[in-house]
Amino acid sequence: MTDAGGSPARPRHTWWREGAIVATAFALCAAGGGLRVNDTVTWPPAAAYVIAAVSSAALLMRHRAPLWTLAVTTGCGMLVAPLDLLLTPLIVAPAVISAYVLSVRLERRVTAAALATSSALLVASTALFGNLSWQDGSRLAVVAAFPLVAGVLGHSTQNRRAYLAAVEERAHRAEESRDSEAQRRVAEERLRIARELHDVVAHQITLASAQATVAAHLFDTRPEQTRRNLDQLIETTGNALDDLRATVGLLRQADDTAEPVEPAPGLSRLAPLLESFRRAGLDVALHQEGGARPLPPGVDLTAYRIIQEALTNVTKHAGTGTARVGLAWSRDRVTITIDDDGTTAAAASGRAPGYGLMGMRERATAVGGTLSAGRRADGGFRVFAELPLPPVKESSRADAGEAGDDR
Repeated sequence: MTDAGGSPARPRHTWWREGAIVATAFALCAAGGGLRVNDTVTWPPAAAYVIAAVSSAALLMRHRAPLWTLAVTTGCGMLVAPLDLLLTPLIVAPAVISAYVLSVRLERRVTAAALATSSALLVASTALFGNLSWQDGSRLAVVAAFPLVAGVLGHSTQNRRAYLAAVEERAHRAEESRDSEAQRRVAEERLRIARELHDVVAHQITLASAQATVAAHLFDTRPEQTRRNLDQLIETTGNALDDLRATVGLLRQADDTAEPVEPAPGLSRLAPLLESFRRAGLDVALHQEGGARPLPPGVDLTAYRIIQEALTNVTKHAGTGTARVGLAWSRDRVTITIDDDGTTAAAASGRAPGYGLMGMRERATAVGGTLSAGRRADGGFRVFAELPLPPVKESSRADAGEAGDDR
């Protein structure tokens, strides 16, 4: 949107602000024309209104031509003494305003020279047209100081704006750096997963193929050896499928829209999960406190995955055959604790936690919860998570408590 002259049209609130500034400058300048040496106030003469009108109108150009505006307002101030008016801070108010804008928009050296020249010309013009008393000297010193003070304030504003712009630029660059770093880490992790997929799964598939070949060769001559080979084949393929499922799951994108082949797991399937670990040789004990109640789907899945991943870490790395799972239900959260008496591989070697702990922590944070993991003071390792629960009515909580008692 442009005006008739082709320049961009200013918003309406900008015109209101400009009008208020010009009107205020005109009123102060005109009022200053009514002041007299003996501290009396009279109606301003016509010359005061002319000076006020010209110097205030020049303020409309202060943003486009700040030096020109300061020159015009200073020139109007120099006409005060020849027109038999009293030079006061009020009558040079337009010059003070233009000095502030000049300090905001231009560099320090140009501003300092322009303001010093303006103050000197205002004082010199008065000194040339009359005898000055000590009282006049103090008044002129105040008049000369006003443009300089305005320049200091304008320079402070310029520094503050430059600082805010620099902070915003640094924040923008930091955000871009974080995005680049995140993309780099994702690329590195996907490369690691690809190597793991080749080294582990492909090796097991090759082994399964060899076992199947041996079983087919010995099928007629050595049936007992064939049976042992088939049992090993079943175990090998099962492990391969588990590793393949876990690896492909890590590669899945957050925005994948494929429908799952079965409902997402939750705490309702906790018993079969614990039983699967018991069959693998891990003695898992479950302890619950408080009245359990249905969880939102996201929280329910997160709780299940945290327990699953923590027990998997115990099975692989803890070097112990026991683990304890605790579920504590309160009014606004469910607390999950997984303890073991072993030593994790990461803790024993001093390495940083792996991506399993990172994934659990990210899952908990995504639903508004928290997760911490580390060695216990009395030995062993602990995973501790707190997940939020939605508020429920009193009747609903009573029903949930009764259901928990029935179980």
